[in-house]
Amino acid sequence: MGVSEELRALTGVVDRLAARFPALPRERIEDVVHQEHSLLDAGRVRAFIPVLVEHAARDRLAR
Repeated sequence: MGVSEELRALTGVVDRLAARFPALPRERIEDVVHQEHSLLDAGRVRAFIPVLVEHAARDRLAR
């Protein structure tokens, strides 16, 4: 997965989470997604990073 594909996928993550958590400000969702992405950004296998970010961000936002 290239950088542009990964960024597009992360935009989709934010969109899906915003739909799932409509009461939360989009900026909060973007911040959580960015934080989770930064934790995984050093990984060498990029294909699953958007999925892992989405799961971790969803768990954090649900608390």
